[in-house]
Formats: sequence, structure tokens, C-alpha cells
Amino acid sequence: MHEMAITQGIIDICEQHAAGRRVLAVDVEIGELSSVVPDAVEFCFEACSQGTLLQGARINIIRIPGSGHCLDCGADLPLTTLFGACQRCGGYRVTVVSGEEMRVREIEVDE
Repeated sequence: MHEMAITQGIIDICEQHAAGRRVLAVDVEIGELSSVVPDAVEFCFEACSQGTLLQGARINIIRIPGSGHCLDCGADLPLTTLFGACQRCGGYRVTVVSGEEMRVREIEVDE
């Protein structure tokens, strides 16, 4: 379960940027094509945050839908998998535009 390591990375990033202040909330973007299970990150957060500046903090996960662009016909299309055909022309030269994200978007700290 790599979500435990990912969650620990989120906590490490937040602690670095909190400059010793307690973190109240963290917003995390997770793309639907990222291979990260948002519910697992949410589940791991409480355990990983024990004894840190994030203990008791709220995690808000923002899910980013997958989208792509077909290089053959120019269509912009939703993606549910990394590899698939364009729904309009059937071509396979589809580039991912969004959905692979995994980043801390915002942290709220106690003043």
C-alpha cells in the first residue's frame, strides 16, 4: 500500500512549510489517473499525523478528473484510463491533459 508513504510525504511537506506552527487543515489534489486511492490516503492521514504538527488536522481531498487531447482529430475528451482510444476518431495518439496530479494545494496553519 503505497498510500501510507504518500501520506507521510504529504505530512512532511506540510511540516516543512508550517514553520513550527500547528496545521489545522490541508487541501490535497489527487488526479483520477494518478494510481493513488484517495480514500486510502484519507484513512492513513490520521495514523501518520499522530505526534506531528498535523495531529487533529482536517484533510480535504480534491479529485481531479482525467482529461486528454487527441493529436489526430484535435478533440478534447474525458479520460478514465491512461491508455485508450479517442471516442471521436478512434485514434490512439491521446495525450493526458489532467488527472495525473498529486499535490498539496493549500495548508491552513494556526497563528
